[in-house]
Amino acid sequence: MFQILLIDDNSVNRLLLSKTLQKQGYEVYSACDGEEGLAQAQHIRPAMIICDWMMPKMDGLEVCRRVKADPDLSTTFFILLTSRGGVEDRVQGLDTGADDFLAKPVEMNELKARVRAGLRIHQLTRDLQAKNQALAELTSTLKDQRQALEDELVEAADYVRSLLPPPVKGAVSITPCFMPSRQLGGDCFDYFWLDPDFLAIYLLDVSGHGLGAALLSVSMLNLMRSQALDNVNFYQPAQVLQALNDSFQMDDRNDKYFTLWYGVYNRISRQLTYASAGHPPAILLSQDSNKSLKATRLKGKGLPIGMIPDVQYGNERCEISESSTLYVISDGVYEVAQKDGQLLGLDRFIELLLCHCEMHLENSAQTLPHILEHIQANSLRGTFDDDFSILQIGFR
Repeated sequence: MFQILLIDDNSVNRLLLSKTLQKQGYEVYSACDGEEGLAQAQHIRPAMIICDWMMPKMDGLEVCRRVKADPDLSTTFFILLTSRGGVEDRVQGLDTGADDFLAKPVEMNELKARVRAGLRIHQLTRDLQAKNQALAELTSTLKDQRQALEDELVEAADYVRSLLPPPVKGAVSITPCFMPSRQLGGDCFDYFWLDPDFLAIYLLDVSGHGLGAALLSVSMLNLMRSQALDNVNFYQPAQVLQALNDSFQMDDRNDKYFTLWYGVYNRISRQLTYASAGHPPAILLSQDSNKSLKATRLKGKGLPIGMIPDVQYGNERCEISESSTLYVISDGVYEVAQKDGQLLGLDRFIELLLCHCEMHLENSAQTLPHILEHIQANSLRGTFDDDFSILQIGFR
């Protein structure tokens, strides 16, 4: 059972919060001021402290400083209760070591949700500390520690890869290509039939690297796969992007945002409807009147998901001719340092794409492996600093 310590000089608040949390199955302790609360924290070592900012004797910021300075309380998740809503106040609280904030008066459903999230983080932190301690005891050199970490990242990358969809064959064929970077990244993609006539396709890229980016991308994959956005028409890309931006602001996601290209193909009308949130354009290859391949960039308008609220997204449309091929990509495909000292860049990537597609007209399955091989062979370090993700969608 998780132990939670409430520190608030208002007895009514203490009673209300205590009863609410006890009903959730937590063991709750309370203190009426900062000094008493700090003494109790050092004694019971709670999983979480919920502390009022403004109190006599010792305010919430000072309690937070002392808690975070105590090694025995290093994994305790600290939530500040405050009526202050300014950015400067949030910065001050975060600089002091607070992990989260709750606005006063407290909304009980929000309290329950933030407590659940904070306790998950606390448990993950404790598990990670225990694992690191065990690792330190088992390894004698920095090389061994680094190798163990790299093995874990590889395992995490393998897990992410296991969640990605397999190739698809038929009137619409889809071939994915995913090469994780040296660091655990935040790319993920999926495609699924909304009904027998409409195919949804998307690729997203979470900012940054590491476990945080990977966890958010996996969460998004599960959310989109289950179509668990309320009152959203998944046939309308702009609606999907709008709902995601409303629900996933970076202020609530450890400053993580993500780009996204989302399209829906109608196989009857051969029309593709798509929208983009700060994502690289998809590349549509089709034949012109001279039977030569031409590349069309399918760009959308809109900022990445989570950067700022109230962004408007719009649908774009294009016709898909027979024997066309669509490439949905992440920026890790072309933001690769080459041996000539320059980034590959989107323009050069499209030239490379056209060249290889011309070479493999009779066997398009060879296109992606050869592009990957070419870019990797000509990269400065022979590895990728970001995830390399491409979806090749062929339309008969």
